[in-house]
Amino acid sequence: MFDTSPPYRGRFAPSPTGPLHLGSLIAALASYLDARHHRGSWLVRMEDLDPPREEAGAARSILHSLESHGLYWDEDICWQSSRHEAYADALQRLAAGDYLFDCECSRQQLAANGACRCGCRARQGDIGKPCAVRVSVPRDWRTDYVDGIQGRQGIALGEQLPDFVVRRKDALYAYQLAVVVDDAAQGITHIVRGSDLLDSTPRQIYLQQLLGYPTPSYAHLPVITNAGGQKLSKQNHAPALRSEQAATNLRSALHFLRQADPPPGDSVTDILAYASHAWAPQAIPRRLGIAAAADLPGA
Repeated sequence: MFDTSPPYRGRFAPSPTGPLHLGSLIAALASYLDARHHRGSWLVRMEDLDPPREEAGAARSILHSLESHGLYWDEDICWQSSRHEAYADALQRLAAGDYLFDCECSRQQLAANGACRCGCRARQGDIGKPCAVRVSVPRDWRTDYVDGIQGRQGIALGEQLPDFVVRRKDALYAYQLAVVVDDAAQGITHIVRGSDLLDSTPRQIYLQQLLGYPTPSYAHLPVITNAGGQKLSKQNHAPALRSEQAATNLRSALHFLRQADPPPGDSVTDILAYASHAWAPQAIPRRLGIAAAADLPGA
């Protein structure tokens, strides 16, 4: 019987808020290996939608680090800063379905889960500008899916989060909307990313359904944490990767992912070829976070 499933298309989507560090390399490597193991395409998308948070030269630094580690992408880079028209079109479609409402709640007025609690939807004629745009979630809406690493997920989104932002008060498009529109436009079939984005998945599935987009397969990796249990990140001053230590960095990332050790050698090409063939996502621990080992560079 012929295989009628769409070709595998994965992606890595960093934000240019700082240089690549070990935690982001782990996510990039896992998505790359999953794509290569399945003989699929691996794309890079630069999520440069938030200028106030971006660091000058960070995008160029990230791309250089990926290349230094042998992680070459297959198609032109998608820059979210050039995609505003597509996001505006998606908002218009959501508005036409009466799924959106303006919200003027301040940060202090929001509920603990970030939802509107000032009754903004019921008084749209009184909402001033500037304001955020939110999408409503029916109280009975839930999603059930099997995550490739974390296992079965059942989320009653309508009970947990009755609405969420799709365009911010500063008129910037929200991450949840942009990522859904771009995944659909790029034909992404598989998403391998950190568990810090696990709670974004039900929101994205909801938007996919409203917009008539297919839902990719998801796999959320445990994130690497510091001694205080915090995710290793740019905000927590994670040190930038050193390109001259690319082979060591790749081996450390593979060790974190509990993958087989490549044969001795410093060729990133050989390491990636071995790791792609031996890729075993079932060996990745079903955990949200794992403390950095003392022997991992950048820990």
